[in-house]
Amino acid sequence: MRKPTAALYNPFLDTLGGGEKHILSVLKVLEEFGYQITIFWNDNLEKQIKDKFSLSFQAPLRFAPNLFHRPSQLKRLITLRQFDMLFYVTDGSYFFSTAKQNYIFCMVPQQNLYQRTIINRLKMANFNFISNSRFTQSWLQHWHIPSQVIYPYLASEFIDLDLGRVKKDNIILSVGRFFNQLHAKQHAKIIDAFNKLKLRDTSYKKFTLILAGGFKNEDIQYVKELSQLTQGRSDVRLVLNPDFPTLFDWYKRARYYWHFTGYGVDVNTTPQAAEHLGITPLEAMAAGCITFCHDAGGPREIVESGKNGFLFSQVDQLIEQMQTITDPQLIQQQAKARVTSRFCYPVFKNRVKEVLSLSQK
Repeated sequence: MRKPTAALYNPFLDTLGGGEKHILSVLKVLEEFGYQITIFWNDNLEKQIKDKFSLSFQAPLRFAPNLFHRPSQLKRLITLRQFDMLFYVTDGSYFFSTAKQNYIFCMVPQQNLYQRTIINRLKMANFNFISNSRFTQSWLQHWHIPSQVIYPYLASEFIDLDLGRVKKDNIILSVGRFFNQLHAKQHAKIIDAFNKLKLRDTSYKKFTLILAGGFKNEDIQYVKELSQLTQGRSDVRLVLNPDFPTLFDWYKRARYYWHFTGYGVDVNTTPQAAEHLGITPLEAMAAGCITFCHDAGGPREIVESGKNGFLFSQVDQLIEQMQTITDPQLIQQQAKARVTSRFCYPVFKNRVKEVLSLSQK
C-alpha cells in the first residue's frame, strides 16, 4: 500500500528559529499518521534540527534538491504531483502547485508577504492558510485572507519539568535570535532596562542578565556590537548558539524572564515588528520563570498580566512590577498550569489532525 507523502519548502529553514520548529512539528505529526516526509533543501539539516529543538523523527528526514531556487517550472510541477500535501512558508513569492493539498504557513503578519495581485490570487487559489497565532490570523483577515490557527507545543522536557525540584538563581534570562531586523529582540534595550533596575533597587545588585540565542553569519556585526556593549561586565552574558540542553539549563536556573520584542514600535502600522506569538515566553513560564513581556502582539494571548506573568508597556512599569511581586510561587503555578494544559503535544497533535483532516493510516 502506498504511503501518503508530505513536503515542506521553507526558504528560512536554516534560521532554525521558533517558526521553523513549529512547521517541522506539523511534519512530525504527519509522520505519526503514516506520511513520508520530504524537505526541499540542498543540505541535510536533520542533526541541527535535533540538537537545536530536541525534535526527532521516526525515520530519517528526506532532503531533496531545492526546486524553488532557479527552478524549472515544468520540473517543479511534475515533481509536486507526487505529494499529497505541500507546506510552504512564504517569502512573498508564490507558485502554482500540483500537490493534492497545499498550505501556506504564516509566521509573520507582514503585508508585503501576502500581496493579492491578480497573478498571485491565481497561484494562491488552491492553497489554504495556517497562522501561528490569533494575532497573525487577525492581520491576515484584515488583508482578506482567511486562515486557521495552529498553536505550537513545547518540548516534553518543559511540560514534564517538576518545579518543586528546580533551584532558581539570581538570573534574568532573555532568549531570542541575535539579529536586528524584522521582530528584533531589542537586546540593547534589555541591557538598558537591567541597568536601570540595578540602580533603582539594590536587591537586584547581585543579579546576572543572560542573553541567549542563535545567530547567522549575516548577524555577526550585530553580535560584535552587543559584545562591545557588554565588554568588561560580569553581570551581563551573551550565550551564543546554545544547544537544547544548555538552553534548557538556563531556563531552569533563571528566576525571571524578559521579552522585549516590539518595544518602541507602532504595532498598528508595523505588526511584523511585534512578537507574533512567543514560544520562548511559553518555555520560560513552563520552567518556572516569572515572565515579563512587552504588551503587544502574541504575548497577549498567553500572559494574563498579574496572574501568570506580566505585560508591560514601558521600562518603568516593568521595574515597578519587578518590585511589587507579592506571591511569586502562585504566579509560577498558574503559568505552569496554563502552559501545560494548552501547549502540550497531545493538544497540538489533535489540532493538526483537525485542521488537516487527518485519519490514522
